[in-house]
Amino acid sequence: MIITRTPYRLSFFGGGTDYNAWFEEHGGIVLAIGLAQYCYISVRFLPPYFEHRTRVVYSRIESVRDNLEIQHPSVNGCLQHMNISEGVEIHHDGDLPARSGLGSSSSFTVGLLHALHALQQRMIGPNQLALEAIDLEQNRLKESVGIQDQIIAAHGDFQIIKMGPGKYWDTNKMILPDEYISALEDHVLIGFSGISRLAEEHAKKTVENIKQGKTNEELLSMTALANEGIQAMLRQDGFDAIGRLLDQNWKLKRRLADSVSAKWMDDLYQVAIQKGAFGGKLMGAGAGGFFFFLAPPSKHQQIREALSQIKLWVPCKIDHSGSKVIFYNSG
Repeated sequence: MIITRTPYRLSFFGGGTDYNAWFEEHGGIVLAIGLAQYCYISVRFLPPYFEHRTRVVYSRIESVRDNLEIQHPSVNGCLQHMNISEGVEIHHDGDLPARSGLGSSSSFTVGLLHALHALQQRMIGPNQLALEAIDLEQNRLKESVGIQDQIIAAHGDFQIIKMGPGKYWDTNKMILPDEYISALEDHVLIGFSGISRLAEEHAKKTVENIKQGKTNEELLSMTALANEGIQAMLRQDGFDAIGRLLDQNWKLKRRLADSVSAKWMDDLYQVAIQKGAFGGKLMGAGAGGFFFFLAPPSKHQQIREALSQIKLWVPCKIDHSGSKVIFYNSG
């Protein structure tokens, strides 16, 4: 039995510049953290005593006689990628809702690949784990995804991801005093809108606009804001200044595709600003999911009360381990 624990992702700046269609030509940069909310995957070889060969438990249960019959795209793809034809049992448990803008799909893929490698008695480093997850999602599953989610899921921590030009990418850990990190965590508000969505549909529109050159101005400005945000944090600037950069970034992100935002989301965002938030954004590809705000801790309660449509508020703590095998029993 193997159990892996893999963090979700919260990005501050640069989301959108991590699509290959953009960074391979222009370069890109993302500032993001591994969030100490987790996707748990347990895997074991299944003894041949059952009518089914493989059982997969997530929001539904699949029991199949051939691994190629599995409907879950990532599970099917991971088993093919790892050349696993034996019977296995796979269970997924997540701390947060799926399809919500915090990189849950990639956390699942990274966690499952990590578990399957361990099941085959192989250790794998975070760079290789991220590379395999990116390749699987983009090439085998043909998903319109960027690369920040897989990288943060594998590495965790507070990372600057530099990408391109070309296929090159690299991570650099953001080094800040513990007191500043703690204050940053205290200023972050993360709330679930209650609406899950298929990021793939909205990402396709964003990627198509990138390929047609419709959003060059926005993405160049978002890259500049990411660099400005990184420098502001390295200087340990006030969170009001960083919040204003987030606000500028959100206004640019809304223009990447028509489906990124909607009137109810804009209204919700404006209420948060009126109640004291410095800035924020809707996470992920848009159209629903989690909102993220930077606001003084003294304003958090009134923001929560004003946003009564948000039922789930998630504390912000940074994960420092990335995807990790937390239980290993080869017997």
